[in-house]
Amino acid sequence: MALPKSLRLHRSDAFSAVHRQGRRRRSDHLSVGVLPIRNSPEPHSSRFGITVSKKVSKRAVVRNRLKRQISAALQQLLPAIQNSYWVVVVVRPPAVECTYRQFLRELSQLLADLEVIDGDSRGRLL
Repeated sequence: MALPKSLRLHRSDAFSAVHRQGRRRRSDHLSVGVLPIRNSPEPHSSRFGITVSKKVSKRAVVRNRLKRQISAALQQLLPAIQNSYWVVVVVRPPAVECTYRQFLRELSQLLADLEVIDGDSRGRLL
């Protein structure tokens, strides 16, 4: 299931801000950047962006499948994610071989490392 539009990052300057000013962590298949938003007009919601470049796969079908899997994993982790963050997930080329479960595991670990989700709630979601 896709993330609701109200929870998505749309503008390229938001993506750039996360890459420029945010904290990052990487795993074998994903890279996650996080930027806390202090002066947000909507103080109680985090927003998410997913990037899959053509370096990952030339085929749009494959890139879209990866985006759907990441989106579904984020949807499952949503109750544990703290408010007022911009989160950008960048899919790395080895991710073509990943399953949904691997994405869920890696995302929860990276978000826990970045202190966006509580480490205790991570175990309950998996």
